[in-house]
Amino acid sequence: MNFKIDKAARYAVIGYGSWATALVKVLTERDCEVGWYVRNPEILESLQSEGRNSRYLSDVEFDPSRIRPSDDLNRVVSEADVLVLASPSAYLKKFLEPLTVSLEDKFIISAIKGIVPDDYVTIIEYLCEHYHLSHEQLGIITGPSHAEEVALERLSYLTVVCTDEQNARLLGERFSTKYVQISYAKDLYGVEYASVLKNIYALAVGIAAGLGYGDNFLAVLISNSAMEMSRFLNESAPDERNTLASAYLGDLLVTCYSIYSRNRRLGNLIGRGCSVKSALNEMTMVAEGYFAADCIRHVNLRHKIEMPIASMVYEVLYKGASARKSMRALTAKLI
Repeated sequence: MNFKIDKAARYAVIGYGSWATALVKVLTERDCEVGWYVRNPEILESLQSEGRNSRYLSDVEFDPSRIRPSDDLNRVVSEADVLVLASPSAYLKKFLEPLTVSLEDKFIISAIKGIVPDDYVTIIEYLCEHYHLSHEQLGIITGPSHAEEVALERLSYLTVVCTDEQNARLLGERFSTKYVQISYAKDLYGVEYASVLKNIYALAVGIAAGLGYGDNFLAVLISNSAMEMSRFLNESAPDERNTLASAYLGDLLVTCYSIYSRNRRLGNLIGRGCSVKSALNEMTMVAEGYFAADCIRHVNLRHKIEMPIASMVYEVLYKGASARKSMRALTAKLI
């Protein structure tokens, strides 16, 4: 299938959280009128009446003439050519549940750095399996980019991942602004799994920090996480990829050390003594690493790749293992 995006393509965003809001901001700054599927009635009303998201990135003001928020998914999809998925991965199926409009003539971009719980697949894999879409009409936008900093217009770097270079360039033009630089890649598998794995490693770093480990150890833990990520990608799907690039290593680093990192915060709560259940209850936004730890363990049953850090996180989150004892055991396996 030779799927080509038209220069005049209409864009829509599915989701209403911080990242969805930041991406709508970026798209509207490119003179783009954006459809926006918003399930939350309170947020929908605030967008329609005030031009702002009342719950997430509420300081961002939208030009009402450039956004078309709606709670009618089929209308939003029908009126768009390019759909940007930006809901938490755990709720993706719920977001798409009302969909009756065909996606066969749409280009779908995943901006979700997570995995579909219970199905044990990435977003791209899920779209291929459940909607019978080809890789030629699927893409990813990713990179070390917290929504809060994009909203503040701090310089950020995003990577557009597509199998077709022409499509990637057209998408890149739409997402490029004075504060967003764009690079390109074709490694759908590697980039997507890297964006899943980095959340697990940020949880590990948070646990270590909560337990009182210092910067010296955290540097070792993060560098070993980078090696573990590369090992998983290269052994599970060999390809010519540079895992030192920002879409891989950069995203890992920012998720491990940023004050905005939900996954590090969740790990930190657990390291400081909170039970997993109470730590999850304290989170105001979804920490994708919680679901990713279970899913990556399931996926790795096929590959049997050595992943001591990801395994430690899984044991703490799902098997009730002591965070302190598990981290101490892990220290003997790092180099």
